[in-house]
Amino acid sequence: MEWFEQARAAEQLRDWDAAIALVGAHAECYSTDHYMHGNHLWHMDLLARAERFSELTELALTDVHARRRLNRSLRDRGTEAVLRSRAKDGDRDALYILVRLLCETHRAQEAHRAVQDFGPEDQYAHQIVARFRSPSSGAQ
Repeated sequence: MEWFEQARAAEQLRDWDAAIALVGAHAECYSTDHYMHGNHLWHMDLLARAERFSELTELALTDVHARRRLNRSLRDRGTEAVLRSRAKDGDRDALYILVRLLCETHRAQEAHRAVQDFGPEDQYAHQIVARFRSPSSGAQ
């Protein structure tokens, strides 16, 4: 598996173009070959680490793994407004990440408002807020 070692080396050197090309050539979403599927997840991670958000955004239209990785990257970068926009457009994963972010930063009221605005019928989003509001969680 020569390509694998080359991809790892490129990743270590932060040669994103090489790593992404090598891994992408051996990646397939939902492949029955678990190596190909694992490579797909690695490929999404490389795109995020290379800050290729336009590519991830394009892939996120049809690829759940790209969408999840993009949303996590947006959270890590503190781009709350983009998460809010994605939640408004119906991205449930973005809503959940936004709600957790708001709750974790002691803005439970704002999180509750986001759920009411973007997913009033979404029970899971309500559960996230409720967990942070419960006295046993230590968060308010």
